[in-house]
Amino acid sequence: MKKKNLSVKKKIHNFYSKKLSDPKIKKIYLNFKKKLSSHVPNNFCVAVSGGVDSLALSFLAKCYSLEKKQQVYFFIVDHKLRKNSTSEANLVKKKLKSFQISSQILTLKKIKKLKNLQSYARDNRYKLITKHSLNKKIDFILTAHHSDDLLENFFIRLLRGSGLRGLISFDRIKSKIKFEDKILILRPLLDVPKKDLIYLTKNTFNFYVEDPSNFDDKFLRAKVRKLISKLEEDGLTFGGFKLSLNNLSKSNKAIDYYVKKNINDNSNYLTLTKTFILKKNFFKQPDEIVFRSFSDLIQRVGKRNFYARGEKVENLLNDLKFSKKDIKKTLSGCVIQKIEKSVIISPENR
Repeated sequence: MKKKNLSVKKKIHNFYSKKLSDPKIKKIYLNFKKKLSSHVPNNFCVAVSGGVDSLALSFLAKCYSLEKKQQVYFFIVDHKLRKNSTSEANLVKKKLKSFQISSQILTLKKIKKLKNLQSYARDNRYKLITKHSLNKKIDFILTAHHSDDLLENFFIRLLRGSGLRGLISFDRIKSKIKFEDKILILRPLLDVPKKDLIYLTKNTFNFYVEDPSNFDDKFLRAKVRKLISKLEEDGLTFGGFKLSLNNLSKSNKAIDYYVKKNINDNSNYLTLTKTFILKKNFFKQPDEIVFRSFSDLIQRVGKRNFYARGEKVENLLNDLKFSKKDIKKTLSGCVIQKIEKSVIISPENR
């Protein structure tokens, strides 16, 4: 290796080592390292938006890669939601390169105006990162979700009428993107408040891109963020929120246990046709157990990223329960048939 390259390498190591001498930054890094070590991500990438959170994550991931001598991939997604998204992506790539972080820009197709634009963009961003991760045999996608996101997501889902599973679904450090996906999302910063990530980024890279949609009231998340900020200004704290969320999570796990038991005891799976046949006792469990069991099987057979809408599932269950005639309906890629006393769930396109 040339002397110049050795000098640059030593300089960049010194930069990260010096920054980690800050007690606050070191504490965040040690927590981050513990999370990664616990979940053993053999090969992972970092989803970089250019915001203060993802750049804090990029710093931590770079420190980890230097310490462990492990290759880490950094993907910047040009979402095409704003006119200057491409120039922003190029600027973030250039800034990261100045800190010896090699990144790749992934470009989404321009999105037409949709009612739920942010959700659509998020889903397609994950699809794009997943596609490139599969090519590089990456096991984990690291995201910069933090404790403030946890609170915001809870309120958003509460306002949308989500049930218990929806309210606590974001509380997992590790989850799948799609139902049968081999790649997992890892959220190592879920217990870190945003203010700590702001401190980290400002005292390391001292650069980040501000997304104007964060302050645009046409998006529900921006409204919820302002609501939480106002409650905090009025003296309300959310110290007990995590405890409440943990209690809800325990209740959800108990329900999940009986959902799995209901599926195992009261349904038969036909491998050849990828079909479930539900026994009469499947529908004799408590309403929440039946609802979740039925939703899980529809998602599994239909191979959808998300569960079918609750209202549609409820209506279908009522039809199956009260109709005295045979029924044949479709939902989320499945054909659901009631033939005498049996209910059959099969793929719509076989």
